[in-house]
Amino acid sequence: MRASVSRVLGALAGLLLGAAAAQGTPPPAIPPEAHRSGFDQMAPETRAMQADDSANPGMLWVRDGADLFARAPSPGSLPCAGCHAESAMRGVAARYPAFDEATGRPVDLEGRIDLCRTRHQGATALPREGHDLLALTAYLANLSRGLPLSPPDDPRLAPARAEGRRLFATPMGQLGFSCAACHDRQWGRRLGAATIPQGHPTGYPLYRLEWQDLGSLERRLRNCLTGMRAEPFTPGSAEAVALALYLAERAAPLPVESPGVRP
Repeated sequence: MRASVSRVLGALAGLLLGAAAAQGTPPPAIPPEAHRSGFDQMAPETRAMQADDSANPGMLWVRDGADLFARAPSPGSLPCAGCHAESAMRGVAARYPAFDEATGRPVDLEGRIDLCRTRHQGATALPREGHDLLALTAYLANLSRGLPLSPPDDPRLAPARAEGRRLFATPMGQLGFSCAACHDRQWGRRLGAATIPQGHPTGYPLYRLEWQDLGSLERRLRNCLTGMRAEPFTPGSAEAVALALYLAERAAPLPVESPGVRP
């Protein structure tokens, strides 16, 4: 046990020293030809679980999402399927976050679902990380599975992209880590028993074995920020959406995998 703890502390110290040495020097971006999904770094049995829809736990949420898509959220309202054919929704999740004209700001896929509910269905917004919003998001993301991430080339998104890029590269919290210090500079190295991934959001919403639950990209970002001893972003906030937008742009054109499975 002591040896294991020492190895983890030693690895963490090495990362901290690497991050400290890199202060003021932006890590080099990973070239597109070197992009790797976290799927590639998992154990064979975990990859097999994701690849088999009958074994992938996230498919339970996808099925619930399909039911919710076909069901009116309130008496007298139309279901999602009343306006949107399932076939027309293929590719939608690969193009979010996107700009919403009515609010004049970018929204992620969860935000778009809630805007549709409140604007067109006379329904209330669903709580972030609640089962129903995760299920609808997983269903729509699964319809785009295999398609490349392709956030819109919309000039109105430029400020959010720049903010997301800044947040990714900025040291945060008491430990002084940045997202880039780990996922651009240290990817492929090990922190204890875990391999540091490149941090691409290809599988979200995804099922984490650690959580024994499906979770959103926002939940993963909260975990990272908490681990850095930084203040997590408010769910659905401009900062969270900006970072999600930059991550989607950074990952493109890797394919959507949702629902992913991760350790």
